[in-house]
Amino acid sequence: MNRASSLLALYCALIAYAAISLSPFAWMLITSFKQPGDLFRLPPTLVPSMLLTEHPFENYATVLVERDFLRFFLNSTFVSFTAAIGQVLTCSLAGYAFARLPLKGKNVLFAAILATAFVPTEVTIIPEFLLMRWFGWMDTFLPLIVPSFFVGSFGTFMLREYFAALPDEFAEAARMDGAGPFKVFWQIYLPLAQPALVSVFVVAFITNWDELLRPILYLNSPELYTVPRGLMSLFSEYEAEWTLFMAGSVVSTLPLVLVYVLAQRHVLQGFMAGGVKG
Repeated sequence: MNRASSLLALYCALIAYAAISLSPFAWMLITSFKQPGDLFRLPPTLVPSMLLTEHPFENYATVLVERDFLRFFLNSTFVSFTAAIGQVLTCSLAGYAFARLPLKGKNVLFAAILATAFVPTEVTIIPEFLLMRWFGWMDTFLPLIVPSFFVGSFGTFMLREYFAALPDEFAEAARMDGAGPFKVFWQIYLPLAQPALVSVFVVAFITNWDELLRPILYLNSPELYTVPRGLMSLFSEYEAEWTLFMAGSVVSTLPLVLVYVLAQRHVLQGFMAGGVKG
């Protein structure tokens, strides 16, 4: 009976936590189906009033077509996917080198890379901006993609721990067959690290999808806007189109949920095997 009571209490606590965590998304979804006049009613209503009209998805149609969010969506997909692939490539190479290659001073260099995790983006954004302007990359996707191709602290740490935990027998057999360090990495360790690679990709994809500071600094042409930058265009000095903003927020959230759900099994394996606890 005590065990049953404990399980019941645990499930009730988990349900309450889930309800609290999902309540902002539920409010966002309900508001996206409201008319502007319903937003400031007192007391607030949870009824999505537009669902009772002839055009229940008018806010979504306005956002996707009239406000060009389909283009913003494609831009964000391209930028996030490319930047995440670059992050996986460089972090896997760095993680393999730190875990498996006999390099002098690699522990000091690894500690220096980990230390960059404590440096906020705002600290380095000014020299980065000057550098991107010097390269002539303003109003292009390059400033949003290229920084992710440099070694990231999280991905390097995770892949280093994953590669260090893999057995040596496969690599030793490959070396006996004449394989060099890169061939051992590419044909032996990289396929074995699939869960960790997927985890790094998902984290990098979500990070780049949610990026707002760099699009605001570097993108001036509306046809190049990403989704977060496009959402900011719904605000002006004197007014905010909240219903459209909520509809755009729902659209921008769905790809992240989809990516995580599809890769959830690999992400959990990668975090567990890499020794990273979330």
